[in-house]
Amino acid sequence: MNPARASAAAIAALLCAALLAAGGCQHEPTPSVTGGTTAAAGDGTAQARLARWHALGYGMFVHWGLYSELGGQWQGRPVTQGYSEQIQGWAQIAPADYARVAGRFAAPAFDADAICTLARDAGARYIVVTAKHHDGFAMFDTASTDYNIVKRTPFGRDPLKLLSSACRRLGVGFGVYFSLVDWHAGHETEVRDNSNPIPPAMEPLIEQQLTELMTNYGPVTEVWFDMAAPTAAQSRRLAGIVRRLQPDAAINGRIWNNAGDFVTLGDNEAPPATMQPPFEVPASIYHATWGYRRWQLRDDLPGKLRELANGLAQARAAGGNYLLNIGPEGSGAIVPFEAAVLRGVGQWLRRHGNAALDARPGGLPPQPWGSTLADAGGLYLFVRDWRGGDLVVRGLASDPRAVRVAGGDTAPLAWRRQGDDVVIELPAQAPDPVLPVLRVDLDGPARIVPAGTVALSADGRASLPMRAWQPGTSFAFGSGYRTQRTTTVSLQAAVRTSTPRATAWLRFHGVQAPAQQRYRLRVGDQQREVDGATLRTQSIGPFVLPAAEAGATIIRVELAAPSYPAQDLDLHFDTASVAPRAELAP
Repeated sequence: MNPARASAAAIAALLCAALLAAGGCQHEPTPSVTGGTTAAAGDGTAQARLARWHALGYGMFVHWGLYSELGGQWQGRPVTQGYSEQIQGWAQIAPADYARVAGRFAAPAFDADAICTLARDAGARYIVVTAKHHDGFAMFDTASTDYNIVKRTPFGRDPLKLLSSACRRLGVGFGVYFSLVDWHAGHETEVRDNSNPIPPAMEPLIEQQLTELMTNYGPVTEVWFDMAAPTAAQSRRLAGIVRRLQPDAAINGRIWNNAGDFVTLGDNEAPPATMQPPFEVPASIYHATWGYRRWQLRDDLPGKLRELANGLAQARAAGGNYLLNIGPEGSGAIVPFEAAVLRGVGQWLRRHGNAALDARPGGLPPQPWGSTLADAGGLYLFVRDWRGGDLVVRGLASDPRAVRVAGGDTAPLAWRRQGDDVVIELPAQAPDPVLPVLRVDLDGPARIVPAGTVALSADGRASLPMRAWQPGTSFAFGSGYRTQRTTTVSLQAAVRTSTPRATAWLRFHGVQAPAQQRYRLRVGDQQREVDGATLRTQSIGPFVLPAAEAGATIIRVELAAPSYPAQDLDLHFDTASVAPRAELAP
């Protein structure tokens, strides 16, 4: 299926299932995605934007600019410090000398169709292209300055116009990267931190350029801001421009001050085990650079394919998106090694039925051997560490109907039960040299028993101290990159009953929470909304717990309507108790 053209209800359902399984729906101050929510193009609500964006799942970053013409060298010598797209700062190139590079930037091999076709061949469903990097050289036709590719270079055309048109023809989403640092407009070229404040004198230029980008290139899928240290008011104004002109576009977290739609992880950062969506992983083929460098060592294609396919699977299994970069040469040509890597990832995706993109987080506990995803009929196991012999799938209480290599026509693999785990017997030879994927067919939804599940006593009681609650985390930001702080956006515990059915009431003890803050309490597929005062003083329920054979019942606390994706719960308690009837206040 092409998610960009899927029905509104299907896209919304995909996002909701993915976020709930991986950690809940956290986004702008709107209700969580529920049945009936639409995600049709033109619906600019927070949940609709996130539904469309998350369904795309995987994009191709394109770092191409004036720096590409230098290729990581200055005056005939490699500049080995820092990213090559920031070469002006790292090599301390005088502005006049750097500007003269534009005179030879002819880009005879630039081919917008080839770039967008590579994205499609790679399995990517959108691109994000650098409209302006820290050097301030605009890679689009702007009336704000003549320091741009149309007016200063022999190339003389607008590559964003060409790329956006090619994307529309080929069915690929189009997004833009926009640096809030601008060395040409007055920021100091200090690249170690890049947390420059934005002086009022620079605001008109930034706002005009962003307005042009949101106006002149058709529908925009994603806007990827980067660096600087805007004030909260500046972040809100920039987000407001995007919201007004491109209400369907998802905004990344590096607009800062928690004004975006999703969190951007650090460069090439794998999502932490507790990370909650929505988020995006920006990944580069070579961790040392994003922009082209002609002296870059390019080797071990098989190793790169394994690394990047696993990164994609990890991001999707945690409920996030994955953005994989290429850095074309100054000529505009795609580096052959990078094309081979991207096409290899696309071939791997197709071999396994695109499971890494179209399935959702599986809900299983973390597995030491790899990642898991799920769909309506079963699970996908992405086995990073294939060693042959026994593969233990922890916490899977369901008996498989069959276990096979995904996308293949091989004989089923043998399996056996081991308590609440399933043990699959793997052959010695991995069935895929990149990242093997197994399909576990199930009769109905997976029954899962996480580690640390608490058993109810015979009379239906249990105590859940804080150590029994697993935090779900995210990252919030103030003004700039160095303001990152970890937040707790959810708390989750699991209980199991030995009776056919049980009625449960929850009571939290020693609660510290704002009295008016609204919380959503989920018990399995049931939910209640309460405020902090209620959590402090009342039992909440009743909830029905299924029988033991159904697996564990997940109990989850999250904000009912977070103001931004990474808003902290601001909730602390000593313990929670489960009882068959409401308990009176102490």
